[in-house]
Amino acid sequence: MSEPDFADPPTGTERARRRRRTRPDIERGVRAIKDIVRTLPNAPGVYRMLDDDGDVLYVGKAHNLKKRVVTYTHPAKLPHRIFRMVSETTRMEVVTTHTEVEALLLESNLIKRLLPRYNVLLRDDKSFPHILLTGDHTFPQIVKHRGARNRQGRYFGPFASAGAVNRTITALQRAFLLRNCSDSVFANRRRPCLQYQIKRCAAPCVGFVDDAEYSRLVDDAVAFLSGRSRDVQQNLAMRMQDASDALEFETAAIFRNRIRALTAIQAHQDINVDGVEEADVIALHAQGGQSCIQVFFFRAGSNFGNRAYFPSHDKDIEPAEVLAAFIGQFYDDKPPPRMVLLSHPIPEAALVAEALTTRADRRVELLTPQRGGKKKLIEHATANAREALGRRMAESASQRRLLEGVARVFELDAPPERIEVYDNSHISGTNAVGAMIVAGPEGFVKNAYRKFNIKNLGDGERDESQTDLVAGDDYAMMRQVLTRRFARALKDDPERTAGMWPDLILVDGGQGQLNVALEVFGELGLDGVAVVGVAKGPDRDAGRERFFQSERTPFMLERKDPVLYFLQRLRDEAHRFAIETHRARRKKAMGANPLDEIPGIGARRKKALLHHFGSARSVRRAGLSDLEAVDGISKAVAKRVYDFFHDDG
Repeated sequence: MSEPDFADPPTGTERARRRRRTRPDIERGVRAIKDIVRTLPNAPGVYRMLDDDGDVLYVGKAHNLKKRVVTYTHPAKLPHRIFRMVSETTRMEVVTTHTEVEALLLESNLIKRLLPRYNVLLRDDKSFPHILLTGDHTFPQIVKHRGARNRQGRYFGPFASAGAVNRTITALQRAFLLRNCSDSVFANRRRPCLQYQIKRCAAPCVGFVDDAEYSRLVDDAVAFLSGRSRDVQQNLAMRMQDASDALEFETAAIFRNRIRALTAIQAHQDINVDGVEEADVIALHAQGGQSCIQVFFFRAGSNFGNRAYFPSHDKDIEPAEVLAAFIGQFYDDKPPPRMVLLSHPIPEAALVAEALTTRADRRVELLTPQRGGKKKLIEHATANAREALGRRMAESASQRRLLEGVARVFELDAPPERIEVYDNSHISGTNAVGAMIVAGPEGFVKNAYRKFNIKNLGDGERDESQTDLVAGDDYAMMRQVLTRRFARALKDDPERTAGMWPDLILVDGGQGQLNVALEVFGELGLDGVAVVGVAKGPDRDAGRERFFQSERTPFMLERKDPVLYFLQRLRDEAHRFAIETHRARRKKAMGANPLDEIPGIGARRKKALLHHFGSARSVRRAGLSDLEAVDGISKAVAKRVYDFFHDDG
């Protein structure tokens, strides 16, 4: 397969800035596609449709590129969604592959990387945690692992969540007494730690168990995680009985507790599902143009948990097509199990199974069960998908009602699609930061949050667009934050056509903060954005907030008004984000050492100064003669240090 040279996709801001909506031109799109069709081979490959700005509209694969792409040149036969896509297409890029399987794998990879808006998109791309029994130490360690498998050992999973892994590891420690400490901690132990005291570790670090007995514990854990739980429990039961018969009741109690720990894992994981040793159960439920896909993970006959996904897609796409697209992207960066159970038959199922087999380097079976235990698993997963989608749609509807209430309260023309909330955080003006959070119909948009390090507050920092600021001047801080935010927005999108512009701005504060915001917008020549100041009530009493808006008398809302609760949540989230950002900046500043900034002061001289004076603050206060008295510090170096802290120029 020829190696494609694809540029990285635009960032979210770039994508929003560059995306323009022009009048659809179906004839132009058809001409662009016809131009490329003439040069296409009758071979498998992947094609990309691009718009005027070079953004990818759609990624598709084909067994025969020419036959597939030519279908786009007959607009009368195209569905409405594809018609719109062709209308926006100005050029195409094509990569040929050796086989259709290679084309399918490449298509899935490109869709996840480029996020074309006319494809079905799986946006949740978090990796799954595993349990790792390390293999690079005489006494293996049991740990949670996420990411590349670059450490020697045995991996078990995936688990649906970190919580599921943590619970399982805790139970396994109770059952098999395996260590979870790092190798460095293990090497430096002189007496057993708390894990031994609470009976979760055999304390191999201090020789309470030899390597042969510890290896037996590890083997039992591997057997249990590999699905041979019944054998492990029978063996423990025999050893418990032998100890009891020998009147070694303390030893028998240890085995009894280990058996109970294993039973707890089995009860939690719903173990021993007939005929399902290693499988993913994937079920889709669609309603109202939205979909939820539930994935249940079964490994070694155990249920390792489930996770819900809400892929982004056009409302007219059929469920089977959504499911097929999901599978390709879901397994793009993770190994598929030996069996995948599906709620819907998908198009080209044999091809998808072959692609998964190629990725796993072993046979992968794709099934849509119609009866028996596997069918019950699908029904259970589908019921979970239905409930999850219902909750999401209810939350979305509730959010929409709240936004309609916001529009009513602040006399907006329509419910806001994007709300931005601003807050500042500092301690007596030091390490000052500004924070912006974003909310909309889907709730908080955390990938759109922004933080602003406030500049030129007597710390030597300077921003050429700002006047001098006085430490602790909240009005000046808000002015700087809003100026930087919207001056940049005007530069990136002067026509204000992208989705980065808010419909409503909330600033933490009263009339003064509102006036600052209005002045900034006046200076920048911006209008059409509603701005509201939210002032805390007396004694910061929640429920007595006052709202300030241009050309309106300040007002309050009823204490039990749902819109008030919603606005409080927005303000509290901005406050949380501002404080969190401020603490991070303060911690970073506290970790900085001013001695590092003095030219010619390396690690040895810095160590000598700190040993002599005890702290960088004491070095700052020291006189020249005191500095000259430090071992290893010459008069020239002492003068350099003194001048650094006392240079009035």
